This record gives sequence, C-alpha cells and structure tokens, in this order.
Amino acid sequence: MAGCTLYSALDLVDGYYQILMRESDIPLTAVSTPSGMLWEWLVMPQGLSNAPATFNRFVTQLFRPMRAFAQTYFDDIFVHSRAEAGQTAMDVHLQHLRRVFEVMRANKLYANIDKCVFAAEEIKVLGCFVSSAGVRADPEKAKAGRHLSRRRTYDSGWALPTTCTSTVLATPG
Repeated sequence: MAGCTLYSALDLVDGYYQILMRESDIPLTAVSTPSGMLWEWLVMPQGLSNAPATFNRFVTQLFRPMRAFAQTYFDDIFVHSRAEAGQTAMDVHLQHLRRVFEVMRANKLYANIDKCVFAAEEIKVLGCFVSSAGVRADPEKAKAGRHLSRRRTYDSGWALPTTCTSTVLATPG
C-alpha cells in the first residue's frame, strides 16, 4: 500500500452466509426446535468453530492473484493503486476494481455499498488510516489512551505496552 495514491475499501455482506455448506456437512448443522422441527443450514452459519478460518481462507485464495493491489482481511477487501505505465492513478484503480468485481461476481460475493469507500486518498484499515503519507492512528481510538499513566509492574517494567494495541502506542505525544 506504500506509495499508492488511491484506495478503495469493500465490505462483504454477511460474509459467512455467502459460503455454501459442503453437502456432507449440512446434517452436522442441524438444530431441533421446541416444536420438533429440524432445521439445517445450507450456508455457513456464524458460531461454527472453523467458520472464521474457512471464510478467511476462501477470500484469501480468491484474491491471492491480485495481492499486488488487493489485500483482504476476513470480509474486508482493500484495493490500492498508483499511476503507472503512462496511465493515471484513476485509470489503474478502475482496472484494479474491475478485476476485483469480476472475481466477486464469479463467486457470488456481494458488498455492502453503505460500508464501501471508492477511490479515496485515505481509507480506514483495521482501526488506522492509510494514505500515500503512510499509516496513522485513528485519533478517536488514540485519545482514549492519552490519560493513562506510566504504571509499573513488579517484574515487567512499564505495563502499558502489554495492555494496549499498537494504535494507542503509535499516537504521538
């Protein structure tokens, strides 16, 4: 993402529900209701122990050929582009988005348009902001850690790094 000037963030709708269950696994998802009805999931429900790993592996493998310009994290897809080979950054970015959309269409993956950001100079990625200038902490998340004191523990020295995320620690001041 370093050196890129345009960014898009796509959020997949109900990620797990877009994955069809393997035919042999459908009976393993059966739920009995108080009235005696038996329900089986045809798509991957939330709450299965392997659901997060299965979904993440599925999305990662789909977009692996595009990893030079599209990174994934579970149900989020981050597309980044810069001008190259005589094309503007917008032209390159539109080509990248088209390739991502083709893969999504071929695999029946749908994005939540209300949560998507297209062709922005800065996007939010996992609680931080990413732009051509680099990565910076989200000020809203970082201000929560400004009031913390430098409490020391008996054997580990300063306790804050073991209790806070890098977002708080990356905040200047």
